Amino acid sequence: MLKNKDLLGLRNTSAEEITEILDNAEEMKKLVNSGKKSFDLLKGKTLITLFYENSTRTRTSFELAGKYLGATEVNISASSSSVQKGETLIDTGKTLQALKADFIAIRHPMGGAPHLLAKTVGCSVINGGDGMNEHPTQALLDMLTMRETFGTLKGLKVAILGDIKHSRVAKSNLFGLQKMGAEVWIYAPRTLLPKGIDELGAHIAPSREECVAGANAVMGLRIQLERQSGGLFPSLGEYAKFYGVNDDVMKHADGHAIVLHPGPVNRGVELTPQLIDGQTSRIEDQVTSGLSVRMAVLKLLSEYREAHA
Repeated sequence: MLKNKDLLGLRNTSAEEITEILDNAEEMKKLVNSGKKSFDLLKGKTLITLFYENSTRTRTSFELAGKYLGATEVNISASSSSVQKGETLIDTGKTLQALKADFIAIRHPMGGAPHLLAKTVGCSVINGGDGMNEHPTQALLDMLTMRETFGTLKGLKVAILGDIKHSRVAKSNLFGLQKMGAEVWIYAPRTLLPKGIDELGAHIAPSREECVAGANAVMGLRIQLERQSGGLFPSLGEYAKFYGVNDDVMKHADGHAIVLHPGPVNRGVELTPQLIDGQTSRIEDQVTSGLSVRMAVLKLLSEYREAHA
């Protein structure tokens, strides 16, 4: 059983909890792939997706996860809510609490926003991405995809290339993968590497070839132009030439290596179209894994709430 009412990040989530989520997600994936999409596990519960940033994969998979498990699902976009009238996150949380919400999945441009909300409300808060901090369910679905491919995460080398500085996905993967016994190697322009990332356990590679060398999984990260003030690299074309992953770069990886990307992909920038659509790509599998992981998280948080009611 999970140890907290919320899932705010993987930095403070144990290997045992991660394993429990992945185990449950595997079972959920089997059920969904069998065609069954209606369960009563969360019947009578309410899930609210509260998104202050745009999203396709994360928000949709949370919505479907809630509906498949039998919960009532309500979507709130900041652009059409009282946030536009100046309502604070704390007051929004108190309003949703008064409406008897059981779960709130939140995405917010400010790091720490889900933590603040979790302190404000008694319902379970799930971090759907907060600023440049963490995106725990994305890392969990990445780990599920890798574990399904290789049978284990222990001993894997995972190469992550791209906009590490602005990536909450990279940080959650770094925390989670290390706890599960994998090594994380990263490569990016110096301007896109956050200070102190090596102190968190990441291996900073001197070249993309050395980053990918012997890797079991190679993950590209989207260049997040919306979070940049400009000047961090000359152009997307130059980035693709010197930092993007292509067939020649992948020749340095393990012979059975897979290609991952959290999406959306800038085609021809982080990864070539040939890799995105190729046989080694697991990008579409990641999307299905995302639904399974979010179903598992909701199920386990519901069990925690019932046990501590």
